[in-house]
Amino acid sequence: MSIQTVGIIGAGTMGNGIAQACAVSGVNVVMVDISEAAVAKGIATVGSSLDRLIKKEKMTEAEKTAALSRIQGSTQYQDLQKAQLVVEAATESFDLKVKILKQVDGLLAADVIVASNTSSISITKLAAATTRADRFIGMHFFNPVPMMALVEIIRGLQTSDATHDAVQALAKRLGKSPITVKNAPGFVVNRILVPMINEAFFVLSEGLATPDDIDAGMRLGCNQPIGPLALADMIGLDVCLAVMEVYLSEYGDSKYRPCPLLKEMVAAGQLGRKTGHGVYHY
Repeated sequence: MSIQTVGIIGAGTMGNGIAQACAVSGVNVVMVDISEAAVAKGIATVGSSLDRLIKKEKMTEAEKTAALSRIQGSTQYQDLQKAQLVVEAATESFDLKVKILKQVDGLLAADVIVASNTSSISITKLAAATTRADRFIGMHFFNPVPMMALVEIIRGLQTSDATHDAVQALAKRLGKSPITVKNAPGFVVNRILVPMINEAFFVLSEGLATPDDIDAGMRLGCNQPIGPLALADMIGLDVCLAVMEVYLSEYGDSKYRPCPLLKEMVAAGQLGRKTGHGVYHY
């Protein structure tokens, strides 16, 4: 299948980032959200991001105008009917995603591929909620989408080879470097990343080093751009805890036990940057 138009459900951080990546690469976009204000904000965010590229002389005004012309904003799911691929980029809630997918599923032609940008929810379970399980797939972009090269392409149990190949080809057209992953909690990147963050909290709780030294050790010793504790503050300690609890529940393996210090900090409301206080103060 040749994908010329991509529908995106959600104009938030991930949705507008995906829209920008598509539009800059010459792919038409229909970006849908629940309100005109949300859609307008998403398109404005893309415009501001492109302005920064112009200032860095990585884009011209003409290229910006052309990219923005490829993005159609809408509050109607019916406008997604012109797309060959629809990417759901709604809030990370299984019930919400299923509700949206069921609403969209009946509107789309039988050969349209549907992808979810979920970072943790089972692609197999989401696919089962649709009538196109063989044409359903995970397409996990990373934030900020225009900057990050990686896309995890997650195959559910039912995903066909043709669906995978079409989505992989699109990811490459967007200038991304896709990796193919089987469906499992956390997929690949978060399966490795979040337990590492959890282990950093164990190291901190045991008093082995200060937060600054733990983060410096991982930056300088492992060439990571940001230390695990600072990254936890950026992600949100509550999110890190929730992910670990999912792993413990799904795998039943004690190695995924959330660090008690992480649980205590979340209980105290010290969630990181979004609350002004996590491992560090902001």
